[in-house]
Amino acid sequence: MKPFTFTLRQEPSQRVDLSPLTPDRLAGKSIAQIEAIELGETRISTKVGDLFKVSEGDLRNVRYEGGSSRFDLLGAKLLPGFAIHVEGDVGAQCGRLAKGGKITVAGSAGPHTASGNLGADLEIKGDAGDFLAGPLAGELTGMAGGRIVLRGKAGARAGDRLRRGIIIIEGDAGEDLGARVIAGTILCLGEAKGRIGYLNKRGSIVLARGGCFGSTYVDCGAHELTFARLFARSLRDHSAAAADLLSQKLRRYGGDTAVYGKGEILTPD
Repeated sequence: MKPFTFTLRQEPSQRVDLSPLTPDRLAGKSIAQIEAIELGETRISTKVGDLFKVSEGDLRNVRYEGGSSRFDLLGAKLLPGFAIHVEGDVGAQCGRLAKGGKITVAGSAGPHTASGNLGADLEIKGDAGDFLAGPLAGELTGMAGGRIVLRGKAGARAGDRLRRGIIIIEGDAGEDLGARVIAGTILCLGEAKGRIGYLNKRGSIVLARGGCFGSTYVDCGAHELTFARLFARSLRDHSAAAADLLSQKLRRYGGDTAVYGKGEILTPD
């Protein structure tokens, strides 16, 4: 069955909140009712019908034909069993607090992508803005489950306060990758800048090209890590390059000893 489709009519004149358009919130509504949903974030009215042509289909599989950097909160609180595909860019907080399901973005994503993600799989084929999987201001933890595969570059503070889950960055990462990580795993296949793993408590950060992580990490030597090789098998279908990285002999640096010191940074030996 064909997907439930939103075809973009025109670029929105303001930022729009797409959180009401997850499959569970659309269930039971007619096309006319969906077209009447308010999406605007200002006093200027913007409704679904103003931006999209809506085509009925299988609500378990929602598709956006056309994207925009002004599309905020797409897939927010998505539930397990549903999928959303965007043929274009998205704005801030894509996949915010998603509980499950899959979100695929053919373009780039804005800041705080997958913030508070609890279990969804996200694939971003372009770049991502700052604070990938990071918390909003005032929150104590970032992503707490699920998986992100970013095919392009990440902005600053990717993985900030990561609590649980897997982040794969196939391109470069901005300043302070994995800052304040609580737990979870981050893999970066490109170049990482700044204070990598700053105040890492017990997370694992795997770097293809090494980087600067300071004197508070302790060189624990090179190892043939059986768990890393088993982990690589589970990632092979999602990122062959990440699986290849984990399959190598890796040098382990323990830290950040400025805090608990139970985390680690792994680099090819």
